Amino acid sequence: MHQLSDTQLEALIEDATVDAYDEDEQLTGFYTMLVDHLAIPFETTVLGTSATVDSVDLTPGSGIIAWCSRGPHRQAIAILDLPLPTPAPDGAEWIHAYRHWAA
Repeated sequence: MHQLSDTQLEALIEDATVDAYDEDEQLTGFYTMLVDHLAIPFETTVLGTSATVDSVDLTPGSGIIAWCSRGPHRQAIAILDLPLPTPAPDGAEWIHAYRHWAA
């Protein structure tokens, strides 16, 4: 995926937050867009080890997380910190928009 311009990111942010009245509702808007558009599962590398992103979740105090697994092990990683593979999965533009919004 090519890098998105600020204008493209702002348009995605507007789509995710259009009906939101506060930051919690905006966060829920991004979570909804990720659930609806991010192609899961996908493989990525976390701390030098291959892992599968199985799902995303919205958690109080932590924001949006990705549940990553490898064998029997599962680990929650903040979407803000999740390394994306190359090529990025379909829907990864919503991760970029969320990161832009959170910055």
